[in-house]
Amino acid sequence: MSFRRRPIIAFDGPAGAGKSTVARQVAVELGYRYLDTGAMYRALALAALHSGVDLRDEQEVLTLLKTLVIDVTGDPAALTRVFVGGEEVTDLLRTPEVNASVSLVAEFLSVRDEMVQRQREIVREGGVVVDGRDVGTVIVPEAEVKFFLTASLTARAQRRQRDLARIGYHVDLTGLAEDISRRDNLDSTRVYAPLRQAADAVLIDTSNQDVEDVVAEVIAHCREHVR
Repeated sequence: MSFRRRPIIAFDGPAGAGKSTVARQVAVELGYRYLDTGAMYRALALAALHSGVDLRDEQEVLTLLKTLVIDVTGDPAALTRVFVGGEEVTDLLRTPEVNASVSLVAEFLSVRDEMVQRQREIVREGGVVVDGRDVGTVIVPEAEVKFFLTASLTARAQRRQRDLARIGYHVDLTGLAEDISRRDNLDSTRVYAPLRQAADAVLIDTSNQDVEDVVAEVIAHCREHVR
């Protein structure tokens, strides 16, 4: 007797659009696991910075990645906790240095191939909400439900400024918006797995919406389209 696996729900979108916050709450509502794929790239960027690896050298970055055991907790009811080689690095993943470096390591084809293999293994049994930049287009294009969250640059910069302030970094809003815009350009123009909306993804602009309203919209769509 075969059993149908539970659905995979994919969230994509640019930095600061609210993907992680919304995806986590949706996972809680549905009783699903949660995977933040971006946290895995951030863990790699952090390890590269700490080890002195040249962030623009693809082979060096890939060699480092192959030595790393990256664990991302799947409990959506708690803050995503990330471990590298058994050491927790969660509080270090949102620093300005990592923010400036993550797109560099994420643009390499060989690095993304390795990460995608790991991510597919994590989600293959279903019953998981996944967020990132290429979830619905590359990692799990077969996901039963897909969403693409976006927001104005100003709204995204303000959110990221608040996030950084909570961990003790006080960053100029104009400079932060410039950094996010630069990352948008890197993510959307890279040759492999660029940031883009999947053809079958539901587009949601979160600029002027509360998290609770976005979550309610997503849950309603999921319950209507997933059986």
